[in-house]
Amino acid sequence: MTDNTIKFTVPCDDKENMRRTLRCVFDALNEKGYNPINQIVGYLLTEDPTYITNYNGARSMICKLDRDELLQELVQCYLFDR
Repeated sequence: MTDNTIKFTVPCDDKENMRRTLRCVFDALNEKGYNPINQIVGYLLTEDPTYITNYNGARSMICKLDRDELLQELVQCYLFDR
């Protein structure tokens, strides 16, 4: 193990794919009556896919995303794109 910081970079096309996927998952959770924000945060914190409904393929969609890259993008958007 080294003390060096690992730098993640997310390609632009992946960012748009993440945005679309997250929106579809949000919509599916909302349609099923869940609180989408709470459910997505639960998934991101635990990586437990049961936080996400199977409705409209939402669970399989979010599981295809790299969770670390998604978290990185969410933090970056929160800090700089508001």
